[in-house]
Amino acid sequence: MNRTTASRSPASMLECMMLIRAYEEKTAEIQASGAAAGTCTSVGQEASAVGVVSALRNEDRILTNHRSAGHLIARGADTGRMLAEVMGRSTGYCKGKSGSLHISAKELGVVLTSTIVGGELSLATGVALSKTMLGEAGIVACFFGDGAAGEGIFHESLNLAMVWNLPILYVCENNQWQAYVHREETMTGDHVSAWAKGYGMESRTVDGNDVEAVHAAALEAAAYIRETGKPYLLETYTYRLRGHFEPDDQAYVDAQELARWREKDPLALMRQRLLAQDILGTADIAAIEERVRAQVEQAARFAAASPFPELSELATDVYA
Repeated sequence: MNRTTASRSPASMLECMMLIRAYEEKTAEIQASGAAAGTCTSVGQEASAVGVVSALRNEDRILTNHRSAGHLIARGADTGRMLAEVMGRSTGYCKGKSGSLHISAKELGVVLTSTIVGGELSLATGVALSKTMLGEAGIVACFFGDGAAGEGIFHESLNLAMVWNLPILYVCENNQWQAYVHREETMTGDHVSAWAKGYGMESRTVDGNDVEAVHAAALEAAAYIRETGKPYLLETYTYRLRGHFEPDDQAYVDAQELARWREKDPLALMRQRLLAQDILGTADIAAIEERVRAQVEQAARFAAASPFPELSELATDVYA
């Protein structure tokens, strides 16, 4: 598959966001049934994933975090293999050994999914340095949240990237919640993008619920990195609509805050825009909904029918 998707149409971006939403709702459903372990979803953050990843090229690399499903699907990951991984089946991307929180997919250029908060920040500099030293084309996109931005490794990573002129696109998905703690309890300002200024790094904050705005900002950031070889920090200001870790009743979330952000649901906003612009009609959107529903149901059947890994696989693909 050609993953150079910078020319992705608004309609296809909406469909990709809808697929991510349907996939993650199915994952939560499977977990609730007891057929899979708990998982962290990125429901509400789909515009950030699709907008950024669709601005990347084949030669670019991705490092992501525990809310990685959107990034993987936007990159072209097969939902059947992803669900198989979530359910611990041998047909998954990592042969059923990673669960939902550690998926890597070499063929997609997804180097890793890290559950260690900020773990991907510590490795992005190494991946980018390797590409630079080997003379390889492409940039490195590193996704992390506002919680990871509060870790010391965030500052270490940005500092090294500037000192060594590393081609890294730092993407802070500021979703307002750091596990069960609100961002306002740990940050004195609203935005992480301002923190890059101390290192002389270019940065920008964009509406993370507007997929077209994110896409345009990511294209601009990527072009800057490709031209200069220097890093860039893009903050997508968004909101996580589901709880931190399934199952999660979100009892700790202010109901009015949640309601306000539900009104900014990126899928609803894009649907309304495309309808208003006569790019899609209600029948077109209904057809997309049915298409992604059928795709996810087929993926779930594939995963459920797949075998568990053999015992002989226990110590394979393990590095220490």
